[in-house]
Amino acid sequence: MSVIIQVNHLSKYYKELKAVDDISFTVNQGDIYGFLGQNGAGKSTTIRMLLTLIEPTNGHIELFGMDLKKHRKDILRQIGAVIERPDLYKYLTAYECLSLFARMSGIRANKQQLMAQLEQVGLQERAQSKVKTFSQGMKQRLGISVALVHDPQLIILDEPTNGLDPQGIADIRNLILQLSKQQGKTILISSHLLYEIEMTANRMIIIDKGKKIAEGSVKELFDPSSMLIQVSFANTAEVAVQLQHSKWKDLIKTQEQNNIVFQMDEQQVPALTADLVNMGAAITALQPQHSLEAYFLALTTANRHVDTFTN
Repeated sequence: MSVIIQVNHLSKYYKELKAVDDISFTVNQGDIYGFLGQNGAGKSTTIRMLLTLIEPTNGHIELFGMDLKKHRKDILRQIGAVIERPDLYKYLTAYECLSLFARMSGIRANKQQLMAQLEQVGLQERAQSKVKTFSQGMKQRLGISVALVHDPQLIILDEPTNGLDPQGIADIRNLILQLSKQQGKTILISSHLLYEIEMTANRMIIIDKGKKIAEGSVKELFDPSSMLIQVSFANTAEVAVQLQHSKWKDLIKTQEQNNIVFQMDEQQVPALTADLVNMGAAITALQPQHSLEAYFLALTTANRHVDTFTN
């Protein structure tokens, strides 16, 4: 399996702000690679460096085995990208817009080929409609069609479902899966909508405040056999002290306000509950959290606690 993106020790500083802070990651051929982080985490900044829209402060980037600085033009010919909302000509029809961008990319595409591109994103019936009449979801799909017009190997999508309604989100999700499974495209997709990444990506990186805090396959990062259990208490401080002298001490992931989050096998939950009751814990709620969102929040919350203690 060949490596499509290799990023080593990449950083971008704006005076005292570390927008991206020494991150490294690898995207393999055929991956749907999720780039996860809250707003302001450094996702868009990293993507803009991959596309040479901004210069890194430090670090090295290779795409398709080539140095980005030395082979910029050759690399960019193999990439299609939609950064935030696509910049389209609203007074042109979808067909005219796609045709224009094809010519700008040096692609001589006939009507049949362009209509096939629009059909791929579900817009063939609106080919002669002006872009100004499109919903945001339709504009996103047209933007992806524009990004695909030169048949790139790598597709980079920055927050492609941002601002969409549930149907629009589902349409983009299905399109991403289709591009991966049917056409073998490698896709890097940034998002803060963790459920969508959980539904599509096979590998991912999680960043927070510009730093990488986890990278790997979805299965590696989120093992359903190791659940996150959030327990809420009316007497959290008293329980927390007793837990520090119990066998559950090493299973505590986070503690915040009235909640303590444990990570454990679900078969351990009854024993934990019994011990908490014996400690005199006033349990107000106990909630298992299976989702990637729970894992992400546990990691980023823990990262903020570490920064609090070290700064």
